[in-house]
Amino acid sequence: MKSVGHIPFDTCQPYIACSADSKEGFCGDVDTTCSSFNTCRTCGSFSQYVDCVEITPFPNATIAEYGVVPRYDVDAIKAEIYARGPVSAGINAEPIVNYKGGIVRDTKFWHKMVNHIVSIVGWGKDSESGDEYWIIRNSWGQYWGEMGYVRVVTGHNALGIESEVAWATPGHFTVTNYPCNEDGSDCRYEQGTHFYVDPSKDVKTVNERLAAQSGNKDVAIHPYLRTA
Repeated sequence: MKSVGHIPFDTCQPYIACSADSKEGFCGDVDTTCSSFNTCRTCGSFSQYVDCVEITPFPNATIAEYGVVPRYDVDAIKAEIYARGPVSAGINAEPIVNYKGGIVRDTKFWHKMVNHIVSIVGWGKDSESGDEYWIIRNSWGQYWGEMGYVRVVTGHNALGIESEVAWATPGHFTVTNYPCNEDGSDCRYEQGTHFYVDPSKDVKTVNERLAAQSGNKDVAIHPYLRTA
């Protein structure tokens, strides 16, 4: 997103889990080249004579900054999520293909080799065992796991979850479009954009939020966020 400049919202091009090197299912028969047609397109719904056409310009979002969280630093990962929301994380997905629920405590060394990407959206603590866990959103659908989520124990780099964590902050994004016709004709530039305000830049407000939620007025934000 940063290098290209912007990307469309997901209604332009539904996620199909295919890329140029994918051979599974129908992926080998799908054109996944980087083109305007494969970036944002529409197909006429009510006439067999209306072809699928590219949409340009289109409502879009940009990235202001991006980076990585220090490896294995649980507190830094929490600080990033607390201040700015979910992070991207690598995970070894093979042990959770048939995951049905509960906290994953798999810390086998050979299961820490990352081969999939997920989002860590938060964390919690199990009332029975006392184990703390990451709340992780996967991309395999709500029929999988706990409505599309999996919980993984924190602090042990289980499944490699704490080894490759990245963050990004939005730049500007479309909030008001110039409406196109259903067949993609008469599109013009967007009418309105919104600029993201990075909440981590306001350390005082984040500290006040921490103090109010923890009941400890002396609590302070993790030092990582001061340099992120």
